[in-house]
Amino acid sequence: MGYPDTFEGFMVRDQEKWTEFHKQEFSPKKFQDRDIDIKIICCGVCGSDVHTINKGWGPAPMPLCVGHEVIGTAVKVGEKVTTVKVGDRVGVGAQIWSCMECKPCKTDNENYCPKKMDTYGAPYPEEMGGVIAQGGYSSHIRAHEYFTFKIPDGIPSEEAAPMMCAGLTVYSPLLRAGVGPGKQVAIVGEGGLGHFATMFAAAMGAEVSVLSTSADKEATAKQLGAQNFILTDADSAWAEPWAFTFNFMLNTADAAHKFDMSTYLSTLTVNGEMHHVGLPDAPLPEIKAQTFAPNGCKMGGSHIGSRPEMFRMLQLVSEKKLKPMIETIPISEEGCATAVKGVHENTVRYRYTLVDYDRAFPNR
Repeated sequence: MGYPDTFEGFMVRDQEKWTEFHKQEFSPKKFQDRDIDIKIICCGVCGSDVHTINKGWGPAPMPLCVGHEVIGTAVKVGEKVTTVKVGDRVGVGAQIWSCMECKPCKTDNENYCPKKMDTYGAPYPEEMGGVIAQGGYSSHIRAHEYFTFKIPDGIPSEEAAPMMCAGLTVYSPLLRAGVGPGKQVAIVGEGGLGHFATMFAAAMGAEVSVLSTSADKEATAKQLGAQNFILTDADSAWAEPWAFTFNFMLNTADAAHKFDMSTYLSTLTVNGEMHHVGLPDAPLPEIKAQTFAPNGCKMGGSHIGSRPEMFRMLQLVSEKKLKPMIETIPISEEGCATAVKGVHENTVRYRYTLVDYDRAFPNR
């Protein structure tokens, strides 16, 4: 049938064969007054895509088109849309809808709405079409206005794409923690999330230290703005010189289930916080309440960020001319497979963006 009745995407049909992508049509949700249809230019490849299709986070509805770091052009807007017009370059992140009525939604915390919908894999209610939401490895995406963001002219599309999830996921906790001049911030992991966190924390004025198990990432960390690079190995002695140092520690690695938590927590200042945005498949290690007592520290986590935080992040990137480190791959069955394998094997430096959508979807 084709647009606007159906969209086309590269989809996984079986979680046991998660590197096999098939190009096929799917039905989008019912178009409503505050919806925007977006012809996709490019899409970032997120660790969440891999955890979803390979069953790391459990069963997912199949067939599924993943991708929630979408940049594209608005080609249709609903009657009540006021923030976007046809022709605007826009982005969509990891959330596609919320109720707009609960306490979190009314306090700019819609990313914690109990009824929130993920951009892919979530079932729409019958009044919206009753279909499964599909993501950005596709020709188009249909998104609610509130979760569609105009992209500043100075940010290239392939760089803006990973900011829609990875960027916002680290920016929100940094902002809410009051990161800025006079703060000592530790970033655990210098990968897709971590390199954004290092860059943002430094741009916000903090003194940044990167904690990593990979010695070869020191030069990159310092290029992104880190003042210190701390090699964390099996010997807990690495933490001793850094006791009572960090006001805020942002863990971006999805390997926290392997951490000696008491060692990491010992580097926090009194009442400092270790905050998790890296989400491993396995549970965190067992920890006693007494572990928090020596410095009165705390531990928490967060889920992406809010619409106001997205715009503040984009403004920071635009004003400071920040440049993430990305690799581009033309979208195709083979390209999607290469990308998810690279993320799974941690060979990407540091984010993939799928490009060349006009070639893959010529009849849209």
